[in-house]
Amino acid sequence: MAEPAVKIPDAKVALSTASVYPESTATAFEIAARLGYDGVEVMVWTDPVSQDIEALRRLSDYHQIPVLAVHAPCLLITQRVWSTDPWTKLQRARAAAEKLDASTVVVHPPFRWQRQYARDFVSGIWRMANETDVRFAVENMYPWRYRDREMLAYAPDWDVTKDDYRHFTIDLSHTATARSDALDMVDRMGDRLGHVHLADGRGSAKDEHLVPGRGTQPCAEVLERLALTGFDGHVVIEVNTRRAMSSAEREADLAEALAFTRLHLASAVKVPRR
Repeated sequence: MAEPAVKIPDAKVALSTASVYPESTATAFEIAARLGYDGVEVMVWTDPVSQDIEALRRLSDYHQIPVLAVHAPCLLITQRVWSTDPWTKLQRARAAAEKLDASTVVVHPPFRWQRQYARDFVSGIWRMANETDVRFAVENMYPWRYRDREMLAYAPDWDVTKDDYRHFTIDLSHTATARSDALDMVDRMGDRLGHVHLADGRGSAKDEHLVPGRGTQPCAEVLERLALTGFDGHVVIEVNTRRAMSSAEREADLAEALAFTRLHLASAVKVPRR
């Protein structure tokens, strides 16, 4: 019996609620359902709905779109969301994921000025991971650059593969900003890669989060490699649509990102000759 010409992995394609900013978390659920995404990743930030588990559950039920992941509030603008204590934030993110049946909590490595948190981060993430079925997927970051100067803002390291974590998130906008090799990072993460933030970038000092295919990152090659290796985690579209001139233009960008992702996850395999 001939093998199928196309093999599609079990990976689900989700929309990050951050991708619709400055529109709301609620709008992200509506767009994800209308465009045919498999689910959403909730970025917990200053939008009160993103912090409210019951409101998120109602949105999920109403739109029939599951929450697949929760992004803990670890950005500069969310330093006071869900407490100022970083471990409390992660505990609340885990509780939210458990209540929403999300499989993953995405977390950034600490800022260097969070000294005690950074010192205990690796062991603390392992401890929390051992207490739940939810994956804590630690995300690669990048050095901060200004003109010719570079500042290492994250500890233990922006390159999370230098430390021992059970699960990783790779973000291809961050690999662009870091000017690192995305495919090499995928290889280093190996079977501990559980989550992907798909976006593009051109290698500027800004974290661009372009629609996949509009920058220099090997977005297609990464997706094809995931397909060939049977990746069964989540691929999350996390792009910047702030410059969209209208809701229709924003939705077109998110539809393009979804089509790009589905196309390249459908990996061609060799078909035996007769």
